[in-house]
Amino acid sequence: MMDWSPILISMKTASLSIFITFFLGLIVAWGIVKIKNDTTKIVLDGIFTLPIVLPPTVVGFFLLYIFGVRGPIGKFFIDFFTVKIAFSWPATVIAAVVMSFPLMYRSARGAFEQVDSNLLDAGRTLGMSEWKIFWKVLFANALPGIISGGILAYARGLGEFGATAMLAGNIAGETRTLPMAVYSEVAAGNMGDAFNYVIVIVIISFIAIFIMDFVSIRKEKQWK
Repeated sequence: MMDWSPILISMKTASLSIFITFFLGLIVAWGIVKIKNDTTKIVLDGIFTLPIVLPPTVVGFFLLYIFGVRGPIGKFFIDFFTVKIAFSWPATVIAAVVMSFPLMYRSARGAFEQVDSNLLDAGRTLGMSEWKIFWKVLFANALPGIISGGILAYARGLGEFGATAMLAGNIAGETRTLPMAVYSEVAAGNMGDAFNYVIVIVIISFIAIFIMDFVSIRKEKQWK
């Protein structure tokens, strides 16, 4: 009988991680777009994009170095809150956020940069605050690209494996996500259960792509 805990853990992890990634990606993308110095923008963009081009295990190594029991943040939480981050469920969320963040950030940044700057200037002329301009003008006009980025980030967080394995491990019922479950079942020779988990991942991923394409097509029709 198939263990449903990896599905529940993955859905819980992906849901919390996209909530964090969505708003974090918007804020960072907005901040990068507002930077005038090209060198600073290039350096920061490289840092924020790095997790998507590095091997996930390398990202996981850095995360383990930071959040491990001897790492600066991991040791701080143990000493002051007696909370161990590494090899716990929160570690799966951290890994998913870090690995999915570049997709959300770059999608939001690209969408922001396509918005006509004259609209922003018009908002300032009307006396709107920068915060209101962001939500009423920039966010509203960039929404299709932002939604696409959010869907991609959600799917990426759901399918995260390498960084999760390094930071959270493969603990049954606690940190064993769907990708980890597939690996574990194949390693144990249980190809039937592994196939069931694969089907679940494929279905969720296809739904995510379908929604993203649907939003893009609707926006293209509006432009026409």
